[in-house]
Amino acid sequence: MTDREPLRVTADHVKGREPPQRIRRIYKAVRVGEDGGAYRLLLDGKPARTPSKLVLETPHRALMEAVAAEWDAQEEHIHPERMPMTRLLATAIDRIAGHQDTVVAALMTHIHADLLCYRADHPPALAQRQRAAWQPVLDWIEAVHGFELTPVEGVMPQEQSPDAVAAMEGAIRALETYRLTAFQAAASAAGSLALALALVHGRITAAQAFAAATLDEAFQVETWGDDPLARERRDGLERDIAAAGTFLRLIG
Repeated sequence: MTDREPLRVTADHVKGREPPQRIRRIYKAVRVGEDGGAYRLLLDGKPARTPSKLVLETPHRALMEAVAAEWDAQEEHIHPERMPMTRLLATAIDRIAGHQDTVVAALMTHIHADLLCYRADHPPALAQRQRAAWQPVLDWIEAVHGFELTPVEGVMPQEQSPDAVAAMEGAIRALETYRLTAFQAAASAAGSLALALALVHGRITAAQAFAAATLDEAFQVETWGDDPLARERRDGLERDIAAAGTFLRLIG
């Protein structure tokens, strides 16, 4: 890469992985530019680009200002894991926009395994916590979106009704590109389309979504103690869900 080429968010950046060799910060000035109602990240005056070589831009000024702040905060080397808004915006541009049918189809493969639909029958304390945290989300979906997801006790697979499947698909398809980006990020982290739907519509906060998604693990920690690897995994989920929540807030 020469300093004549635009600095690009690489595929490793978008996926949150650290490249084998750290990328040095070669730019000095970071600012937000505007062109035709779109806000762009400018590095030394040049537009930054996505892995697909599209301009990293958005109609949401607050989002681009957050992206610019992430790039400005980098020091000698670029740390992609500290750039969640950049990753989500690049995902929206490269992987979501123009690919909604593929994204929705992939998401819908998980409807029969939604976390909120698989309840414990014991111990009673865990079952009670699950119902208190999860059932209000399912009740909200039924009241507002008009379809019911049926919970069961145990881990045996339970298929949802064709009507529920069609209605959930319709609810996801109704999301515009940026909200669909946040939805897929939250659903992937939480293991629940229901929680992601509630998050993007403001029914729950990112903190509440994380707590609901890790309820079982939190109960086990109280009973048996924590494990460093499990804690690291939960920390990653918390960051991902929080990033989706911040992304939603920035797009208004």
